[in-house]
Amino acid sequence: QVQLVESGGGLVQPGGSLRLSCAASGIIFSAYAMGWYRQAPGKQRELVAAIISGDGTDYAGSVKGRFTISRDNAKNTVYLQMNSLKPEDTAVYYCNARKVLLPLRDYWGQGTQVTVSS
Repeated sequence: QVQLVESGGGLVQPGGSLRLSCAASGIIFSAYAMGWYRQAPGKQRELVAAIISGDGTDYAGSVKGRFTISRDNAKNTVYLQMNSLKPEDTAVYYCNARKVLLPLRDYWGQGTQVTVSS
């Protein structure tokens, strides 16, 4: 059974930092590209950051330079370090695991709330 369990969300003031973690089980972690998505109320889910096994990363323009995605294949965990947080970063953040080779597989975590407010 595949599980992606996010943690680290919460309430933070503008300019603050949070680190999200996503622990994966039930998959060969290194065979998956890992990503963080977010969905704000009334908006579509959007990609925040993604990382393939190795150093390849991709970021949404709105978070580039503020957020950093990383992964620890030994711990089956992906992280999202979020600095200089803004109120517009407020959303539910979801972890995603996407298999890079056939057969394709796509898994989602349950989401963790991030609220940026004074």
